[in-house]
Amino acid sequence: MATSDAISKRPRFKRDAASGEHPYGDLGQIICLIVFLTLWILDSFVFRFSTFPAQFVPYYIRWTAAGAFFVLAVLLIRNGHRVISDESAQGRQLVKDGAFARLRHPLYAGSLLVYWSLFLGSLSLISLVAFGGIFLFYNVIAAYEENQLGQKYGQDYWEYRQKVPKWIPLLRPAQ
Repeated sequence: MATSDAISKRPRFKRDAASGEHPYGDLGQIICLIVFLTLWILDSFVFRFSTFPAQFVPYYIRWTAAGAFFVLAVLLIRNGHRVISDESAQGRQLVKDGAFARLRHPLYAGSLLVYWSLFLGSLSLISLVAFGGIFLFYNVIAAYEENQLGQKYGQDYWEYRQKVPKWIPLLRPAQ
C-alpha cells in the first residue's frame, strides 16, 4: 500500500536525474506539441494570418517536400526507438549503432522533422517561429542529456560525440 501511495504522488512527466533524461523533457515535449499544433491549425486553416507565402509555392511541391521530410522523420524515430527499446540492449554500455551511428539524437531529430514537415505543408510563418522555439527547447534537453552521458560513459561518449553529428544525419554510419 505504501509503495502505491509513493508512486501515485510522483509527478507524471518528471524524471529523476538517474534516468539520464532532462527532468522536464517529456512534459516540455507535450507542451511543445500542443502549442505548435494549436498555432499551426489556427493559422493554416482558420485565420491564415501568415500563410501568404503558400500562394507562391504550388500545393503539390509543398506537400511533396513535407511528405519526404515526414517519411525521414518516421524512419529516424522508428529506427532510433528500435535500438533503444531492444531488450538485448538492456545493460549495454553506450548505444552507438543503428540510427545512433548516424545521429546522436534520432528521436528528437525525427520529432523536429515532423514539425518541419507540417510547416512546409502550409508555409505558416507563425508555425516557423514556433518551430524555432521548439528547436531551442530540444537543443537544451539534448545538451543536458549529452552532459549526463559524458559523465556516465566518459571518454567513450566524448569520442562518439566527435564522430557523430548532433542534428544532421550522416549518410553512412560512423565507424
